[in-house]
Amino acid sequence: MLSLYLSKRFRQSKQKTGFVSLLSKASTLGVMLGVAVLIIALSVINGFEQQLEERLLSVVPQVSYQAPYDPIDDWQAKVALLNQHPRIVAAAPEINLTAMVQFKGQLKAAQLKGVQPSIHTEVSSVSRYIQGGNLDELVPGSLILGNRIAERLNVNVGDKVTLLVANKHAEQPLAAPKRMSTTLIGVVKMGGPIDESIALVNLADLQSALGLKPSQTTGLRAKVQDVFDAHQIAMTAGSRLPDLVYVNSWFRTQGSLYQDIQMVRTIVFLVVFLIIAVASFNIVSSMVMEVKEKQANIAILKTMGAKDRTIFATFAMQGVGYALIGALFGTVIGVLLAINLPDLFNAIFSQSGSNPLAGVYFVEFLPSKLVWSDILITLSVTFILAVLASVYPAWQATKTEPASVLGNS
Repeated sequence: MLSLYLSKRFRQSKQKTGFVSLLSKASTLGVMLGVAVLIIALSVINGFEQQLEERLLSVVPQVSYQAPYDPIDDWQAKVALLNQHPRIVAAAPEINLTAMVQFKGQLKAAQLKGVQPSIHTEVSSVSRYIQGGNLDELVPGSLILGNRIAERLNVNVGDKVTLLVANKHAEQPLAAPKRMSTTLIGVVKMGGPIDESIALVNLADLQSALGLKPSQTTGLRAKVQDVFDAHQIAMTAGSRLPDLVYVNSWFRTQGSLYQDIQMVRTIVFLVVFLIIAVASFNIVSSMVMEVKEKQANIAILKTMGAKDRTIFATFAMQGVGYALIGALFGTVIGVLLAINLPDLFNAIFSQSGSNPLAGVYFVEFLPSKLVWSDILITLSVTFILAVLASVYPAWQATKTEPASVLGNS
């Protein structure tokens, strides 16, 4: 208790020179900024990871099986077989191919998917992002396009759209593609590259275009319980299928994006950690000068019977106090900004009309997710660095000799 009282008195002392006061304030300010920046940066990275899992990975296939040669027969039985796997939530048939979307002489490439609307909602959340219609209305002869494809072709809901699909059954390799006449019933407005590539039709349309039977498909997709273990689940579940298929998971299509997020997390943590470390060890210089300034007080305390451990604890608490004050204010600022960051981002770029995330990432807003464990880790690291930075000045304070200091006074 005595050390705590003395530390508080020294911190409030008006004898401190302006330069020493400036150093201590700079150390506190550096810790505050470092803690705030680290909390904000980690919250943004957590937000992107959350949106990757809840947004992008809920639309793209988490696990897929594609037939390289012969189609998959009796897809209903194969879907039931996949559904028996304990770590698969649901499975559904799907036909994937590249096609051209034609409207009034304009062409745009698209990733065409033939889906069974009644069960596709169990493996994909794309229906949440459909505007102008819904997935249940995707009957044969209807079409759902990505929003950016519709904008580029200037096509609206209700317009007749032609799909050009490669004719695989033609005798000549350069035969004219098959033409599918469809009616646009809705657009997918999700944000990011999905809007520029996706096109959905009823499974029966592509079965007919490819010459398949109603019980045949070229692919299956599944939704899994743990998306971050999707590849392992894909391999174990795929071994149950009797057909020859290519096994894929989202790691092969979107894995680089996830790895980029993790790499940025590591780089940001290391860089900001160094900023906090520099700010914390600035405490060393400010505390060393403060010990020099307070030598007379230390000598008086020692002549009054203060022990070395009391002197050590006094200055150690003072150094740690500077860092904890900065960490406390930095945490408050960081938490407040992290919580309100999406709204601030929208307010800034909605007025300017230029969104740097539009069409580039899988989201067009700045996500933020506050994880309290990150705050705890940040504060723990700051506290440890502050303790380490305070050890040497506090130890130097205990080496003060009362006779030499008071004798020279």
